[in-house]
Amino acid sequence: MYGWIWRHLPGNTWVKALISMVLVLAVVFVLFQYVFPWAEPLLPFNDVTVDEGMAAL
Repeated sequence: MYGWIWRHLPGNTWVKALISMVLVLAVVFVLFQYVFPWAEPLLPFNDVTVDEGMAAL
């Protein structure tokens, strides 16, 4: 898949590397701004099952 993307990007190696970096940053931005906030309520990270009555050893 990455080879296909690399072959279809325009320009020489430096231009392809710059475009690839911009694409990666765009994907990270979309994940942090839209996907992760949407998925957070669906994930069980706040389901804590620690019993406070047990003494620490």
